Amino acid sequence: MAAPHRPTARRIALGHELRELRKQAGLSIQDAAEGMSFSDTKLQRVETGLQDLRSAGDLRKLLDRYGVTDEDEVERLVETQRDASSQEWWSPHAANMNPGMPRFLGIESAAQEIRAYHPTIVLGLLQTEAYARTRHQTAKAIDETTTEFVNDGVKVRMMRKEALTREDEPLRLWVILYEPALRHVVGDVEVMREQYDEIERLAGRNNVTVQVLPQAMRGHLFVHDFSILNLGGKLPTTVQLDTAFGTASVADKPREVGRFSRHFEALSRSALPPEDTPKFLHQLAREISE
Repeated sequence: MAAPHRPTARRIALGHELRELRKQAGLSIQDAAEGMSFSDTKLQRVETGLQDLRSAGDLRKLLDRYGVTDEDEVERLVETQRDASSQEWWSPHAANMNPGMPRFLGIESAAQEIRAYHPTIVLGLLQTEAYARTRHQTAKAIDETTTEFVNDGVKVRMMRKEALTREDEPLRLWVILYEPALRHVVGDVEVMREQYDEIERLAGRNNVTVQVLPQAMRGHLFVHDFSILNLGGKLPTTVQLDTAFGTASVADKPREVGRFSRHFEALSRSALPPEDTPKFLHQLAREISE
């Protein structure tokens, strides 16, 4: 798989640049949007990467207001906007996604490195198709979802995993799994054995690290899953959390990123070293078959 096309990363980068240019011009968001064809609310969403201006004409007018007159610089930003407006790879499946998931997938696709923790299930990026499908099917009646929703969810999850094994710029992933997440049986013994094998296979890659947090440990324990996504360059590191309503909540505030980074570091210190993961998985495979 080739290096990813990253419209969301372009949108975040453009918003970041526009925010800096506005500040340099000494303008508030309200001042910048005054007399424009878009509202200050939309401009705020553009600056945070939630939306793009779409119109090159609007962007040129905004840059003119900010005092950006160098034509090469203007054309560079217009080109960035054009890339940011293109469709993401997951766009055809967006209709069958929970609220917040499309934005998270865009940020995940833009990430160069992800640190993640999950206390209850195997992290999505490590799941096999059988494990993912079983989980979707089990929740189908409870969440009142459709077969199309299940099929799309599984397909998107498997496509997300390709970021770990692509030849160019593979995603760097460091995962901490709490022991109960690995002991919880999804499907049957064969599904779990295959899942253990898949975790070991992926953990054998240079770009993937997996640690197990033993249930018997006495160190720091966190009860919610979270992911810390490093987008590289000047783009803001982002934290993602799943909510009880099935939505993905994301934040790039430095205070929140710092807080969850400290959680991750504490959990990592309490977890087994990565080289012990294969042995731990083999033991689970033997126990589950007994």
